[in-house]
Amino acid sequence: MELDVDVCYRAVSSRDRRFDGVFYTAVRTTGIYCRPSCPARTPARANVSFHRSAAAAQAAGYRACKRCLPDATPGSPEWDVVATAAGRAMRLIADGVVDREGVEGLARRVGYTPRHLSRLLLAELGAGPLALARARRAQTARVLIETTALPFAEIAFAAGFASIRQFNDTIREVYGATPSQLRGSRSRTPASGSIAMRLAVRTPFAGAALLRFLAGHLVPGVETAGDGWFARTLDLPHGPGVVRLELADLAGSGTAFVPATFTLTDLRDTAAAVERARRLLDADCDPLAVGTQLGADALLGPLVAAAPGLRVPGCVDGPELAARAIVGQQVSVAGAATVLGRLVAAHGTPIESGIEGLTHVFPSPERLAGVDPEELPMPRGRGRALAGLAAAVLDGRVALDRGAERSAVRDALMGLPGIGPWTADYIALRALGDPDVFLPTDVGLRRALARLGAAPDPDGWRPWRSYASVSLWNSLDLEVM
Repeated sequence: MELDVDVCYRAVSSRDRRFDGVFYTAVRTTGIYCRPSCPARTPARANVSFHRSAAAAQAAGYRACKRCLPDATPGSPEWDVVATAAGRAMRLIADGVVDREGVEGLARRVGYTPRHLSRLLLAELGAGPLALARARRAQTARVLIETTALPFAEIAFAAGFASIRQFNDTIREVYGATPSQLRGSRSRTPASGSIAMRLAVRTPFAGAALLRFLAGHLVPGVETAGDGWFARTLDLPHGPGVVRLELADLAGSGTAFVPATFTLTDLRDTAAAVERARRLLDADCDPLAVGTQLGADALLGPLVAAAPGLRVPGCVDGPELAARAIVGQQVSVAGAATVLGRLVAAHGTPIESGIEGLTHVFPSPERLAGVDPEELPMPRGRGRALAGLAAAVLDGRVALDRGAERSAVRDALMGLPGIGPWTADYIALRALGDPDVFLPTDVGLRRALARLGAAPDPDGWRPWRSYASVSLWNSLDLEVM
């Protein structure tokens, strides 16, 4: 995780967009920090320092560049690849855990003492948990300031600040401008229950393929889709919400944006809703690194070339995805959707979404744990497995958020009745964001490999076996089209 100064400076000199979000460049003579691809004149090497996170640059006294907006880049893909404790903590901080539960709650989830976690984050990212959370709040606030007409007081609390004064002081310190100056004369969406935002992703981005996958796995009542868009309900800390995403193919080799509209019960859930939508999009993926390795494989090369920028479809809620995986065991996708629709109608929480087809929030673990397995619309063994999973989530035996240690989660899942390797690995692939999962018994993968007529080499696909799986699944869709 240590930064190589020579590599960093070469990236800055060539304005290499592949490094945006991986590190940040601070210029001593201006007091500004930038993304590597900033179009400004390249500073002299003696005047720059490099930082692993925006928070580290801010803690060193630098302000965000107003030209390249370095705090608005996708997150570092290294966090998902190596799955360090720092990366796990960063994903929880982005979800607003520090704002809701404090540093103690963050440390408890990661499995460290608050003091040790602070030392670890300082060593790996150059900033402690409070500074990292502060940087995230500042970024959320800036987006709301510039894209909505919400009053500043509402923006402050929506971004997670404890007071208006803290909000004003942070914005001035981080951006060198007041909230009013940031807002300026930009056109903005009306202040209402809906917030329109743009979610940063690295390109190429295969949005159409992601939409096909999500539309093909819809849960009635919880998700819906149309021409170029996908929408679903969200179970957020302070109340239900809805997100609608515009999904299209995005070309290039830099950063682009996916339009998203959030409708929230409580604006304090803004950061959590954004982070969960980003998980669904696999927004921190580095498609160029994935494509370079998998594209060189004799078997996968043509598939990668046919659909550059494929993403692993993520999820907005780990327990929900795990429940869906259990229901989907040994049944078709259509059959699983039918059963899940009945489960949602009987045990989900009704919601007024304003979008046709979105009627419920998926049943919570508390709700599923209290249901008699005999009453669930599925075979008894599967019903017991579903109830057992919900109970394990509630009592802490299984943690299905992005802060969990992946191998420990897999072991815990495999210890539950009715959960086998395919289910545990599918959960790791989609709920935990593990980029290196291969499902050798998956019916779709076996069918895709049989059609290609060649023996696979999954070990040669590391650490991107999850993306290899998605490429194989997508090849079946391309065959139909």
